[in-house]
Amino acid sequence: MKKTLNIGIGGKSFIIDEDAHERLSKYLETFRSRLTGEQGSEVMDDIEARIAELLLSNLGSGQQSVSLALVNRITAQLGMPDGKPEFENTNENMEETIMSEPLKKLYLDVESRKLGGVCSGLAAYFDVDVTIIRIVFLALLLCGSFGFWLYLIVWIVAPKAVTPAQKCELRGLETTAENLAKFTDSSKR
Repeated sequence: MKKTLNIGIGGKSFIIDEDAHERLSKYLETFRSRLTGEQGSEVMDDIEARIAELLLSNLGSGQQSVSLALVNRITAQLGMPDGKPEFENTNENMEETIMSEPLKKLYLDVESRKLGGVCSGLAAYFDVDVTIIRIVFLALLLCGSFGFWLYLIVWIVAPKAVTPAQKCELRGLETTAENLAKFTDSSKR
């Protein structure tokens, strides 16, 4: 009979096998040690929230506790912030990662904004050049007031992409540790 623990991660409570808890703790410590910059705690909060999300989506109704195999799949999927493997000198056999379609959401892109971030957010969401979106909005504004009202509505409705996880969602990237680290580094510049 395996020992189980009740832990909280990402604001959620999970029952986890003792060996899976040790593996997850090692992963989080290694991850934390490889982070650079001032926003380490923000990235750690995002990665813990992502781990909780993946755990919830992978736990079936028949499975009561988090197993070591599930923790191995999730940590392999998320990777490390520097893109290097967690265990560089071992040939640890990791199970195949679960690849899910990245979630894409519309946010205001506050890093590339000229006014409110609407055009740059739409450009990142639709993966087109921001100049094209700005020209379309300008043309709509010159043809009537529709462009103004559309811009204003999107500006009010769409949230700002502030955290690295939101910046990944805006661009349709997976919220892996490597992608989160890219946006943490770019926010320091």
